[in-house]
Amino acid sequence: MVFSSLTFICVFLPVVFLAYHAIPRTQLAIRNYLLIAASLFFYAFGEPIYVLLMLVSTVCNYIFGRIIAGTRGQRQGRAKVALILAIIINLAFLGVFKYAGMFVSTVDTIFGLSWQVPLIALPIGISFYTFQAMSYIIDSYRGEVEASRSYSQVLLYISFFPQLTAGPIIKYHDVEVQLRQRSTTIEDIAQGMRRFCIGLGKKVIVANTMAVTVDSIYGASPAEINIAVVWIAAMAYMLQIYFDFSGYSDMALGLARMFGFHYKENFNYPYISTSIQEFWRRWHISLSTWFKEYLYYSLGGNRLGRLRAGLNKVVVFFTCGLWHGASWTFVVWGLFHGIFLLLEEFLPIKRLPKALGVIYTLLVVTVGFVLFRAESFEQGLFFVTQMFTGFHFEYVSMSLALQQLTPLFIVVFLVAVVACTPIKKLAEARLESAQPRTQQLATVASYTLAFVLLLVSLLSLSSGGYNPFIYFRF
Repeated sequence: MVFSSLTFICVFLPVVFLAYHAIPRTQLAIRNYLLIAASLFFYAFGEPIYVLLMLVSTVCNYIFGRIIAGTRGQRQGRAKVALILAIIINLAFLGVFKYAGMFVSTVDTIFGLSWQVPLIALPIGISFYTFQAMSYIIDSYRGEVEASRSYSQVLLYISFFPQLTAGPIIKYHDVEVQLRQRSTTIEDIAQGMRRFCIGLGKKVIVANTMAVTVDSIYGASPAEINIAVVWIAAMAYMLQIYFDFSGYSDMALGLARMFGFHYKENFNYPYISTSIQEFWRRWHISLSTWFKEYLYYSLGGNRLGRLRAGLNKVVVFFTCGLWHGASWTFVVWGLFHGIFLLLEEFLPIKRLPKALGVIYTLLVVTVGFVLFRAESFEQGLFFVTQMFTGFHFEYVSMSLALQQLTPLFIVVFLVAVVACTPIKKLAEARLESAQPRTQQLATVASYTLAFVLLLVSLLSLSSGGYNPFIYFRF
């Protein structure tokens, strides 16, 4: 387990931030070494063994990157061998530490071999930093980046603590220059802090509130589940996972900016999408972009016709589901999305009125997340069935439903629904043409809100135990 949230916010982050900015701007190499040391300490705080795994991964990818760089323009076969070996090693790390148990359990279930399922603890963030390392190697082979001569730069790129444990997945070419040359202004620090506070509030206030309801319902007995209960859980989980993960992304982007790094956005109001295809252009953008550039295009993309493009998407989302976790519920969730993407190649979804498109997309996404959250495929199938057929209203079921509708839940739920819409984006667009005085007041209000969110979040965290982000386990 990594730091508790309070320890991270109140101790680790202030110490690292002050130490970093105490180093002169001209000494960027020393600043980088400080960030590397802080990142390794952060990761090793609760998992000292697995920091060695990450170091081995970075060393291997650095070496293969240098081999590829050294063969540019000559002996391309050697570069291709280095690429293949790098991909095999990276996938082997994932296979052993993430999927060995799933593979053994599945084979044992099918053939009844009575194998003992290996209990291997999952290194936090291994899916994220492995995909970053693979993008570095592949882009080096494609000639899109020059493999770094500096191992410390590769190590900082992969291990930087704001995005180490749960992304977003950063491509090397997006930060290559920043690793060697960057500056941090007062405005960067202020806006980074504000972004961090907003992300923390999204996680602690919204996601955690929704999580109480979701966990309660998914932990209930089948006799307590009906259509009302399932839909409460489904809608609450849609908000939980969005505010949990987008909140972490906000925190990562904010922290990175405080140290001079500028990352691309990872979410763009996905719940206003009018198709599943659009949803994946707005949800977890760094992951969907990774699969598009490194798997979908490698399979042929849409160059071989609509049917082949649709089938390629099914393959991609099978892999996407598997990436999310070593469970068949994730695989089914990925295939579920892949099938709808295949259908959208042939059905006129884009011609639907916008409102109907949004309703269609939300319905598909909601059903998919019910499967995603389920503890087992059987539970997921049962919940989905109850979503459309559970018209029984016994006392035990209605009692469970009404217990969830507390004033706190209702208020947070309504605020969260509004926050899922681009109302903030529209307000910012209007402010661009407003009077300077109005813009100043809006800026003060936004920083005041961020400060209030920070205080409320800290009070909430201090009253309970550590609550990890959903994507920490991926």
